[in-house]
Amino acid sequence: MGRTIAIGDVHGCAWEFEKLLKKIKPEPTDTIIQLGDLINKGPNSHDVIAIAQDYKISAVMGNHELRLLKAKKDNKGKALSSYNRDTYEQLTKIDWKWIEQLPKHIHKKQLKTVLVHGGFLPDSPWRSQPIEVVSQVQVIDKKGNPQKRSDAPSGKLWVNLWKKKPFVIYGHIPRRKVYRTKKTIGIDTGCVYGGNLSAYILEEDRIVRVAAKKAYC
Repeated sequence: MGRTIAIGDVHGCAWEFEKLLKKIKPEPTDTIIQLGDLINKGPNSHDVIAIAQDYKISAVMGNHELRLLKAKKDNKGKALSSYNRDTYEQLTKIDWKWIEQLPKHIHKKQLKTVLVHGGFLPDSPWRSQPIEVVSQVQVIDKKGNPQKRSDAPSGKLWVNLWKKKPFVIYGHIPRRKVYRTKKTIGIDTGCVYGGNLSAYILEEDRIVRVAAKKAYC
């Protein structure tokens, strides 16, 4: 039986992505799932998609993929901010097709684990929560609404309110270190900001990381 390997936010950091994969040494029986925000902010969004395809990596939809898809649908690519627009112009038809098919989460029933980019509202059924929530939530405000930390600085981290099954592996909130609770693990360790790119091997309960070559953003 192969391993299940989750990889945090790559954000176009192709050099670090490939270096991490070589360090992991994936076998044909392994399942690799990238947790969204594979693209944007960093220098090589097209290249990281190519790497994901070469290694047969699955991924979930992140808020950065969602943002660019919406701009494409609305024909507003030229109105994007500079780093969004740079990514938008890098992507090929094959890249767009790959991004469009990304699911909002991946459920590994046998491991009683779900992998998602942002997270979930703790008091609602997780399966039915919309992509706008699961790709973007960081905290829960006083009214019980999902928010970014910057928009609700007094909000509570959703992970600190998540007390039920399944176990959740997520990215989206960059931190210097992996963040664990009893029912969750967050593995965005800020590669694009000069931190690390981290992977979590579920069956071994083990973190593998590589340091960023530099801060790109």
